[in-house]
Amino acid sequence: MKVLITGGAGFLGQRLARELLARRELKGTDGQRQPITELVLLDVVAAPGPDDARVRIEVGDIAERSVLERLIDEKTSAIFHLAAIVSGQAESDFDLGMRINLDASRLLLDVCRMRGHKPRVVFTSSVAVYGGELPEVVLDDTALNPQSSYGAQKAGAELLLNDYSRRGFVDGRVLRLPTISVRPGKPNAAASSFASGIIREPLTGEKAVCPVNGATRLWLLSPRKAIECLVAGCEIDAAAFGNRRTVNLPGVSVSVDEMIAALRDVAGDAVAARIEWKADERVEKIVGSWPAQWDTSRAQRLGFAGDASFKDIVRAFIDDELGGTIPA
Repeated sequence: MKVLITGGAGFLGQRLARELLARRELKGTDGQRQPITELVLLDVVAAPGPDDARVRIEVGDIAERSVLERLIDEKTSAIFHLAAIVSGQAESDFDLGMRINLDASRLLLDVCRMRGHKPRVVFTSSVAVYGGELPEVVLDDTALNPQSSYGAQKAGAELLLNDYSRRGFVDGRVLRLPTISVRPGKPNAAASSFASGIIREPLTGEKAVCPVNGATRLWLLSPRKAIECLVAGCEIDAAAFGNRRTVNLPGVSVSVDEMIAALRDVAGDAVAARIEWKADERVEKIVGSWPAQWDTSRAQRLGFAGDASFKDIVRAFIDDELGGTIPA
């Protein structure tokens, strides 16, 4: 089985690659497990791929059709489409966001259509497809009303994947990810970057700035569970999705105040005291338009699982990224 990961140099792409290599196989469209013989990691920079004969590192612009035609062939059984311009950057650079988040997604689906072999395509979408006046609990089929360019681009790509699946060009599945926390590394341009920063930086001895008020609620998922959901989403039989290829993944609904309280409980007062407050109207406007509570009963029936609590998310970061200990 040949597998392609777009955004293969990114945080989730790298974690997913390691997980797939460790598993060594994926369930195919015939319901049988097949060995992964080739794993292609595509990004605009060379992915620091593992030293494994199955891994193929490719550098290229996903919005260039020739790149996709070179990498997607009849042997490509599964595609994890993770490449994206993040929310804050997509808002500040409209053309770039449209080119990568929407136009490149259309190109990828169209190359699959041209090949004619109906690969499985797992597309990661976002809470940002929702916005405006929302019900207290958002359902899978709550009307999309994005309040950012990023959300509009993700919503457009969702609709395309659903239609390409309806037409039988791909076997698609859209996984709407909660905000991923806690991400390792440095802050990025995503409006939700603080959701990791206010935990990550204090745990590593640094100051962190929170740009939103403490009552702001977020829908969060740990990297560990996100990868489990991506693999599960690829392996679920198409018939289980029916004519709705989009699913809201389970997460933890938590306020920023509750996040900090969980950090304090796990790591102590001194760590939590490293958080400073400085309001950012732009971030508050974007994040405040996102839903904070989802009905994920359909996702659970399909076999997806999230984290039990935000404390578990904090502990997972300490275990996975800090070796199980908090630096002094």
